[in-house]
Amino acid sequence: MSSYPYYIVDVFAEKKYAGNQLAVIRHAQPLSTEEMQRIANEMHFSETTFIMSDKIKNGGYTVRIFTPEEELPFAGHPTIGTAYVILHEILSKPVSKVNLNLGVGQIPVTVKNNIFWMRQIQPTFLKTFDADAMARVLGLETSDIDGRFPIQEVSTGIPFIIVPLRNLGAIRSIVINLKEYQALSPGPENVGILTFCPEAVEKGSDIHVRVFTKYVSVPEDPATGSGNGCLSAYLVKNRYFGEPKIDLKAEQGYEMGRPSILYLNAEVKEGKYHISVGGKVIMVAKGELI
Repeated sequence: MSSYPYYIVDVFAEKKYAGNQLAVIRHAQPLSTEEMQRIANEMHFSETTFIMSDKIKNGGYTVRIFTPEEELPFAGHPTIGTAYVILHEILSKPVSKVNLNLGVGQIPVTVKNNIFWMRQIQPTFLKTFDADAMARVLGLETSDIDGRFPIQEVSTGIPFIIVPLRNLGAIRSIVINLKEYQALSPGPENVGILTFCPEAVEKGSDIHVRVFTKYVSVPEDPATGSGNGCLSAYLVKNRYFGEPKIDLKAEQGYEMGRPSILYLNAEVKEGKYHISVGGKVIMVAKGELI
């Protein structure tokens, strides 16, 4: 049987055993889709990535992303974490940019001062939601939701419902009602819910974020690059901080014991969104699948 090197990294982490865990498998071309899915379920992190080959194809490295349940066309922390592995384990010399060929297309990841920055595709602003219904999903009072801004589904490859809350007390009190969640977002597509507020636990952070999903294996995510990209688009579109641009530090995962820091940079220029999400990556383990 062939062997496959693998790595475990913590993404959006300022220190070991924080951020969002990711398993990265190399030399994955011989694996079938079914085998990749079983390996992702075995690893049982929120995502596992598979680098198909160490060779560049069409200007980038072909990568597939799996949750324990299904394949995804794009996800944030897997993109950044895989770029880190490519830079440190495959390339023979330092570079400032790595391109990943994903299901949504080619995504560039740039490196500056040990922060890996992922440029996201143009956002799509989808349907809006009723505050009373969302409050029932989150186990909160309707007054906990900041009614000055919409509750809206946004996608930069993966959709998330963005929910503005008033304060840290509200966001830390969330208890998801799965029945109401399913009623709000019926069907097989797993649309995550990203809640945020303008208060933070850590000095120097600008916003506090929590992300929930309908996945049984990952009911809450400790750090969500794709979701924070959607949040960035939402913030500049609605001028949440007064201008059509942001340069922020978001914290996430604190309620799970996995403190995570995500750097958000976005602006709108001539009708085009320029959205980048950044973070640090730390290697915690290396091994081999046999």
